[in-house]
Amino acid sequence: MTESAAAARRPNRSGPPIDVDIYSGSATPELAQAVANCLGRPLGRRELHRFADGECHVQIQDSVRGRDIYIVQSTCHPVNEHLMELLVMIDAFRRASAARITAIIPYYGYARQEKKTTGREPITAKLVANLLSTAGADRVVSVDLHSPAIQGFFDIGMDHLTAIPLLGEYLRQHMDLSDAVVVTPDTGRVKVADVYANMLNIPLVVMHKRRGGNHAQDVEVRAIVGEVAGKRPIIVDDIISTGGTIVTCTQALLEAGAKPDITVVATHAVLTPPAEERLCMPEITRIVTTDTIPLGNKTLGGKVVVISVASLLAETIERLHEGRSISALFRDWRESYPV
Repeated sequence: MTESAAAARRPNRSGPPIDVDIYSGSATPELAQAVANCLGRPLGRRELHRFADGECHVQIQDSVRGRDIYIVQSTCHPVNEHLMELLVMIDAFRRASAARITAIIPYYGYARQEKKTTGREPITAKLVANLLSTAGADRVVSVDLHSPAIQGFFDIGMDHLTAIPLLGEYLRQHMDLSDAVVVTPDTGRVKVADVYANMLNIPLVVMHKRRGGNHAQDVEVRAIVGEVAGKRPIIVDDIISTGGTIVTCTQALLEAGAKPDITVVATHAVLTPPAEERLCMPEITRIVTTDTIPLGNKTLGGKVVVISVASLLAETIERLHEGRSISALFRDWRESYPV
């Protein structure tokens, strides 16, 4: 189910369209089209194809000399193909003498490799930032990075947006919050979960978890801090990947007396196997996410609500083009609910 909550939808511009060129990679064409529609612009023409050996080829079919270019491309599955395609597109625009190239990356792949956890490991999130800069991007825009510190990996302009106001507004408008609690499945996400709790004016519950190993998907809940008995939990996170954390936390909440009516909220629905099977458990009644990653035919039993970030990206593009503040987009919200 796709929902367009009022807070998540920006009406099409009533005035003349801004003079920018918007292009889509192959990862998120529907989102790119929605962004273009918000701005009253057509998507730019380009040809993308792959040679027999898998190499990516791009041809820009418009004159872009001196133009302000925005490429919308999440680096989601298949991550390497979409990342390489984005780099090749940036290079093509640079060689075609575009005045400015901004990579709009709603979901930033490799963000979970932002630090070393053991010896002799790469910091791939930094490598990706270097690649984008080297390819010719002048600026990068992303939504709800797994770690905000990734902003510091860039030597070019970087704007970090958040979908929390859109997701929180949906919950406020469409849920009975009288017996709800916000639950964070990870102590590292307490600050963000606290923002949700403040927005919704409901209590915060913190779960302490432990993973089985460096690459293990098995998660063990060590403790629950807060009252969940007789409550309807809203589990909030930035990413739903395999669903292991969500299911383990759901089981722990049910054992602690929570009602079997659990909502899951996350900006990015990666949903790698076996997420679909795991999240179909009947106690999880609603999954609220965004369109930073296309869901395709993943319906999860019809329990998914998708909030579009197109309006947020369109407003960001407009402000960048006109040289206006991006932080002002969230100023009132941040003053009320500081992250």
